[in-house]
Amino acid sequence: MGRILVRRIPVSQHRIPVPATAASLSNPAGAVNGTTGEQAATGAPIPLPRTSESEPLLRIRHSMSHVLAMAVQKLFPKAQVTIGPWTETGFYYDFDNPEPFTEVDLKAIKKEMARIIGRRLPLERIEVSRQEAEARIRAQNEPYKLEILEGLTEPITLYTLGEEWWDLCAGPHVANTSELNPKAFDLESVAGSYWRGDEKNAQLQRIYGTAWETPEQLAEYRRRKEEALRRDHRRLGTDLGLFSIEDEAGAGLVFWHPRGARMRLMIEDFWRQAHFEDGYELLYTPHVADIGLWKTSGHLDFYSESMFGPMQVDEREYQLKPMNCPFHVLTYASTLRSYRELPIRWAELGTVYRYERPGVMHGLMRVRGFTQDDAHVFCLPEQIGDEILRVLNLTERILSTFDFRSYEINLSTRPDKSIGDDAVWDLATRGLIEALERKGWAYRIDEGGGAFYGPKIDLKIEDAIGRMWQCSTIQLDFNLPERFNLEYVAADGSRQRPIMIHRAIFGSLERFFGIMTENYAGDFPFWLAAEQIRLLPVTDEVRPYAQELQSQLRAVGVRAAIDSSGDRLGKLIRNGEQQKIPVLAVIGAKEAEGGTVSLRSRLDGDLGTVAASSLLAAAETANRERARGLELGR
Repeated sequence: MGRILVRRIPVSQHRIPVPATAASLSNPAGAVNGTTGEQAATGAPIPLPRTSESEPLLRIRHSMSHVLAMAVQKLFPKAQVTIGPWTETGFYYDFDNPEPFTEVDLKAIKKEMARIIGRRLPLERIEVSRQEAEARIRAQNEPYKLEILEGLTEPITLYTLGEEWWDLCAGPHVANTSELNPKAFDLESVAGSYWRGDEKNAQLQRIYGTAWETPEQLAEYRRRKEEALRRDHRRLGTDLGLFSIEDEAGAGLVFWHPRGARMRLMIEDFWRQAHFEDGYELLYTPHVADIGLWKTSGHLDFYSESMFGPMQVDEREYQLKPMNCPFHVLTYASTLRSYRELPIRWAELGTVYRYERPGVMHGLMRVRGFTQDDAHVFCLPEQIGDEILRVLNLTERILSTFDFRSYEINLSTRPDKSIGDDAVWDLATRGLIEALERKGWAYRIDEGGGAFYGPKIDLKIEDAIGRMWQCSTIQLDFNLPERFNLEYVAADGSRQRPIMIHRAIFGSLERFFGIMTENYAGDFPFWLAAEQIRLLPVTDEVRPYAQELQSQLRAVGVRAAIDSSGDRLGKLIRNGEQQKIPVLAVIGAKEAEGGTVSLRSRLDGDLGTVAASSLLAAAETANRERARGLELGR
C-alpha cells in the first residue's frame, strides 16, 4: 500500500480550505521518497513545511510581501503596487515601475528589506470606511489600489507597516517584523506579468521571493531548487533526445522523437494491459465533432475560453475536442442498456486540444495538445463504492510501477453552485468515503470543492525531492447523463439514469512523462528506457560477437544497440553515461572468446564479467517484471 501523507478527517466535522498551488518548486506548473536516479549531493531531503498547512509560515510570507513592497517604494518612489500574495514556497508582488528591475536592484531591495525587518516595525490591522480608503489611495496616487477597492466588500481592512506604509489587505500577518528572520528569506527573480492576469491590461513586473522560518529551511529549499534545475525535464528532454516543441508548428504542441516515442509506447502498452486485466474495454473516438455536441455537453457555456475556435466544414461548424467525455457518452447512448450490463468500463488514450495562454505553457507540463488517459464507468448508484475502490486499486498499481508510492488525497464535496438531488449527492459522497475507508487511505476534506456536477477525489504524488504533483482524479457526474438523457432498463422495467464516473490516472500523458523524467532525473528504470543495453565492442574483430549478442537480446524483447563510433573505450563509456544508458556491456577479445560481457550499471555500478546467457535471462526477467535494474545470479 502507498504511504499516505495526510491524516483522515471526518467529512461532517471539518472544513479545510485547499489553496491553489503556485507555479513553484513545490509544484512546478501545480510526486516516492528514496533513491531515484542520482542522489543529491547533500543527502536525503529534510521535511519542509507547506504554507497551506502552516499558519506561522503563511503569516511570515504574507508579511514579507508587504516588507518587499515597502522596500521597493522606498528605493523607487515612482513604483506603484498592485497585489502581493504568498505562494507555496514564498511570496511575490507586482509593480508598475517606469524602468525594469535589474539584478543589482534586487540586491539593493533585499538589503532594504533586511533594514526594515531590523527596525522591529508593528503590522497593525485597521478597519476603515470605503470613503476613507478611497481618500487614502487618492492621496498616494495609486490607481491600481482604486480598482482593487472597487471589488472589495465591507468591512474594508488595511494593514500598516509602522507609520510609513500600508496596503489594502485581509491578512493575516505577524505582529511585528521582529518575528521575521532576516537570514531566512531571499529575492529570487523578476518576471513579467499583466494586471489582473489579462494580456490586454498594463504589463507589470513581478518580484518573486522565498521566506522560511529558519535559515536551515532556506538552505534546504535552495538545495532542492538546484536539484530541481538538474532534473528539469525540458533540458533532459533535449539532452536525451526524447521530445521537442517546435515553434514553426506552433506553441504548446509536442514532437516525440524516436527515443521518447519508444518510451511512450512502453507506457501506453503497460496502461492498456493493466486496463484489460481490470475489466475495461478500449475506445477510439474522433478528434472533432459538430459544435452542437459541445452545446449539449455544456462545454461551450462553461469551458469556451479554453477551447480553440470552430472550423467550417460543409456548412457545419466543427470543434476540436477539449474533453473525451461526450464521445464516451454518445457511445453509451448508441443502444439501450440493461442494468445487467452495468458497470460498463471504457478507457481511451484520447488526444485533446485546449487553448492555453502563451505565458503559462511550460515544457510538457502545460501544452495545447495532450493525451488524457481517460476512462468512464457507467454504473448503478449502489455500485459506486465498489467501482471507486476498484479505481483506487488500479491507480495504486499503475503509479507504483513508476515508483510513485507517496500520495496526498483530497475529497472534494458539494459546492454552493451545483446541480442534482441532495439524496444523490449524499449517496455519491458516502460512496467515495466508503471506498477510501475500505482502501485504508487517509484523506482530507476540501469542503465545497467538488465540481458542479458531482463530488471528486484528487490524488497528488510526491517525487524524489519532495514536490507534490496533481495527477489522478476521480469524479462522479450526474450532469452529463442528464444532459444526454442516458438511461438503462432497471430490474422493474423502468428507465433509470446511470451514474457516470470520470477517471484519469496519469491525467495527461505528456505531463506525467515530464513529472516522471524529473523524478528519475533522466535515469529511467531498465524496463522503460528507450535504449536498455549498449554494447561497446573494443575492436572491429569482436564486432561480429557484439552483433550476434544484439540479435539475441532483441529476440527476447530487449532494446539493445551497438556503439559503432570506433572511439576509445573511455569515451564509449563516458558517452553511454552521459546519455544515461542503464547498462553498458564492454566486449573485448576475452569476452568474445568466453561468451561473456563486462557490465556496468547506472543503478548498481560495476557488475563484473558475466555470461552472455545470464545477461539475456536477467534482461528478459527485468522487462517482464518491469524492474528498476538487472538481477544477476552471481
